[in-house]
Amino acid sequence: MIRLEKRPAPSRAWGVAAPLLAVTLTMAAGAGLFALLGTDPLAAIRTIFWDPLFNEQFASYSRPQLLVKAGPLILIAIGLSLGFRAGVWNIGAEGQYIMGAVAGAGVALAFYPLEAWFIFPLMVIAGGLGGWAWAMIPAILKTRFRTNEILVSLLLVYVAEQVLASMSLGLMRNPEGGGFPGSRNLQQYPAAANPERIAGTGMHWGVVTALIAVIATYVLLHRHMLGFQIRLAGQSPRAARFAGVDPNRLVVICLGTSGALAGLAGLFEVAGPAGQVSIDFNVGYGFTAIIVAFLGRLHPVGILLAGLLMALTYIGGELAQFMLGLPAAAIQAFQGMLLFFLLGVDVLSNFRIRLGRREVA
Repeated sequence: MIRLEKRPAPSRAWGVAAPLLAVTLTMAAGAGLFALLGTDPLAAIRTIFWDPLFNEQFASYSRPQLLVKAGPLILIAIGLSLGFRAGVWNIGAEGQYIMGAVAGAGVALAFYPLEAWFIFPLMVIAGGLGGWAWAMIPAILKTRFRTNEILVSLLLVYVAEQVLASMSLGLMRNPEGGGFPGSRNLQQYPAAANPERIAGTGMHWGVVTALIAVIATYVLLHRHMLGFQIRLAGQSPRAARFAGVDPNRLVVICLGTSGALAGLAGLFEVAGPAGQVSIDFNVGYGFTAIIVAFLGRLHPVGILLAGLLMALTYIGGELAQFMLGLPAAAIQAFQGMLLFFLLGVDVLSNFRIRLGRREVA
C-alpha cells in the first residue's frame, strides 16, 4: 500500500528540489510527446533549450529575444505572486495586460503626431491605471459582495478580448491602414516608442521595470509590515485576523498591484515588440505568468529565473516549429506540463510517501 503522511512542517529540501524535478519530468514527458508526433525527441529538446543560447546560427537573434519575452512574464508573475501568497487568486492577468495596452496606446494615438517628452510617461501611467482599474472589478465584487475572484477575473479576460477586437476594428484602427484591423505602428512614432535601451540586448523599459519590481517585491516581503501581513494571511488566515490584518484591504492591494503590473507589461509590449493594438495582440503572457509564479516558488528571485526559463521555451518552441515542423499546440502542451508536474511534485513538500500493508480493521 502506498499512502501519504503529512509532514510536521513543510520540507525545505523538497521546496527547492520540486521545481528542478518538475522541469526534469517535463522534459522527459515532452520527449515522449515529441516522439509520438514523429519528431526526434533529443533533437526537439536540444532545439528548445540549447540552440537558442549556444547555437551561433540562431543565438544572435535568440539571445536578445530572451529578455524581450521574459520581461512581461516576470512583471506579471511578480504581481500575481503577492496575491497568491495572501490567498488572493487573480487568474485574469491576461485581461489586465490587454486593458493596460489599450489604455496606454490610446494615450499615444490621442496625441499623434505630436512629438513631446511627456507622451511616453503618460502612456506608462495610463497603462498601469488601465490594468489596475480592470483588476478593481473583481476586487470590489469580492470585498462588497463576496464573489469569487477566480471566476470574475477569469471571465473578464474574455470581455477584455472583445474590447481589444473592438478597438482594433473601430476606434483605434489605423486610418491609413487600407481597412486592415489594427492601430498605427507605435514603433514608428518616436514619442510613443519603447526601443531597446542597449542595442542588441533586448532590454527595453519593460525589462528594466521588471528588474525593479523584483527588487522592490523582495524588499516589501522581507523588510516591510505589509509584506509580513501578506505572508501571514497566506500561511494562517486565522492568525492574520487575530493580528489585526484587514482581509478586504489585502484583497484590494494585491489585486490592484497585480493588475497595475500586468497593465504595465501590456503597455511596454504594445509600445515595443508588438508595436500596435491588434486583434491577436495578446499571446497568453497573463496565463503563462501563473506557471512562472509557481515555478519560482512565489519568490522574487525564483520568479526572475523561472521567467527566463519560460521565455526560453517560447523562443525554443518557435524555433522547433520552424526547424522541426512541430505544431504550436505541442509547444503549448509542453509548457502546460511544467505546471502539471510542479503541482504534482509539490505535494511531497508537505507529505511523505509511506509504503506498507493495509491494516485490517
